Amino acid sequence: MYQRRNKMNPLWNNILVAGYKDGKSFLGSVDLIGTAYTDDFLATGFGSYLAIPILRKKWRPDMEEGEARELLEECLRILFYRDCRALNKIRIAKATAEGTLISDAYTLETSWASASFQTVKGGLDGDGGW
Repeated sequence: MYQRRNKMNPLWNNILVAGYKDGKSFLGSVDLIGTAYTDDFLATGFGSYLAIPILRKKWRPDMEEGEARELLEECLRILFYRDCRALNKIRIAKATAEGTLISDAYTLETSWASASFQTVKGGLDGDGGW
């Protein structure tokens, strides 16, 4: 990665690392040019635009695991609604001092029952085609 960065042809990766360091929890990020930083919560890609504002508003340092999972699911649900190529099937990982636990894949509950999704717009009474 270092060689490609120096040749101005970096790998377009943004890597998140979670774990424990010196007995304390650790969450860090490294971007495509090697900028490294840590924070209490991180997101990449589309999530950095849509999920980070939600996390800033609702995250607390003393959250229980269930509350944190619910907040993550809320963020991922919003990302699913906003990205036409996303799936609502997710896996959540948890890093503890004893090791890492990764959940089995499961499907988020979603609903397209909102009136704005069902109302015909633009005078298209048919299938939406031309």
